[in-house]
Amino acid sequence: MATLSPDNVPPGNLLDRRAVAAALLRDPGDMLVVTGLGSTTYDAGAAGDRDLTFYLWGAMGGAAMIGLGLALARPTRRVLVMTGDGEMLMGLGALATIAAAAAPNLAIAVLDNGRYGETGAQASHTSLGTDLAAAAASCGWRATATVTAEPELEPLRRRLRSEPLFAVVRIAPSEPPRFLPPRDGAFLQHRFRAALGLPAS
Repeated sequence: MATLSPDNVPPGNLLDRRAVAAALLRDPGDMLVVTGLGSTTYDAGAAGDRDLTFYLWGAMGGAAMIGLGLALARPTRRVLVMTGDGEMLMGLGALATIAAAAAPNLAIAVLDNGRYGETGAQASHTSLGTDLAAAAASCGWRATATVTAEPELEPLRRRLRSEPLFAVVRIAPSEPPRFLPPRDGAFLQHRFRAALGLPAS
């Protein structure tokens, strides 16, 4: 039977997902942030709701490509996509397109708990042998990283702000109380556009 703990690491030794999100999003400045549906949206909101964060409440698998679109449209701004392993698995083909586009201002951080958290915590493919960082490298990403320990988070935070990096952070399959940031899609779109200085659509 496959274990839910990646690389057979005991669950107690995996990182706390909310603490990871808070660490990676600390001092975001004017960075544009896109979150995948589910836990990364809850955790980004808990770390501090901001106009320059675009939460996805649906469109599973679309976070990385939305991030690419933003990075290409705003080449002078840093863009961070923060998503989960289930959402990234749904959009796995995006990794090839993003690598080919080679946007230097885009980074992706996948918080990997080895589960499909929004559909009942079933084991995801990353708990069954799929290595997302290796998949990204195979798609052409020149810089990838896998983080499993708290001291690695601050160096990762700095890298996510300075290079086109695909990173996987192994987190515990816990379910803290949900923090719900704004959920209205039209409101989020208008707020994000206004924060970018764009006219209302």
